[in-house]
Amino acid sequence: MTGPNVSGTAHRIVFANEKGGTGKSTTAVHIAVALSYLGANVTALDLDPRQRTTHRYMENRFRTMQRRDLELPTPACEVSRAQSPEDLLAEIERLEADCDYLVIDNPGRDDPLARLAVENADTLVTPMNDSFVDFDLIGQVDPENFKVKKLSFFAELIWEARMKRSRATIERKRPEMDWVVVRNRTGHVEARNRARIESALTEMAKRVGFRVVYGLSERVIYRELFPSGLTLLDKGHLGDLGTSHLVARQELRSLLAGLKLPEFERGPKALEPA
Repeated sequence: MTGPNVSGTAHRIVFANEKGGTGKSTTAVHIAVALSYLGANVTALDLDPRQRTTHRYMENRFRTMQRRDLELPTPACEVSRAQSPEDLLAEIERLEADCDYLVIDNPGRDDPLARLAVENADTLVTPMNDSFVDFDLIGQVDPENFKVKKLSFFAELIWEARMKRSRATIERKRPEMDWVVVRNRTGHVEARNRARIESALTEMAKRVGFRVVYGLSERVIYRELFPSGLTLLDKGHLGDLGTSHLVARQELRSLLAGLKLPEFERGPKALEPA
């Protein structure tokens, strides 16, 4: 685990890529809820006021709790109203003053506010499906030998953000940015293709400096849970769990452990949900 946060600030976890369909918001919601289950004070900030996927998920969760008269560990959640970089920085400072973790869900596009959120990430999480279509987000490969040829625009953007962040690390006493690429939806990938992707990711990780962890497999339950706002951790309210659901909960535990988040000051529990 990394060291504790500076007192009075939250650890900022930013979920970002520029491609839809990677499970970014689903992963963000499950991590935020998992941290809430551990007793952490968590706030989520949805940076996409048009789609509002994370905020809608939390709205559905609150409605389910009201309808069933439940109390479930749940993060606070807001949709960003920022119109300028100054607005967003003010939002971040306001929200993080009262929580242990601030989870920011970026839109699946490049814009100035999304870039600013990345620059201010303590942990930057980039989910991707296990395919070269998604790998193209961070790097291009040779079609003959699948060796990495060059960085993508997004990887270069993150590189520049980390350079800017290195100054904040010193001036504002923030931790160094930890960039984590999360391999989602790996269950359907053919073995040879999976090995090629793993090799390309390993090469790219050494070049750019990110870590790779396995995320959430392709499972229908994630799409089924959205209308109720429930997550895999709400096991007492999901009915009978099959083997695949139990395996999915273990995937979430492993993902949370792989993020290597700092312990929160208000609770000494290990960051691994029961």
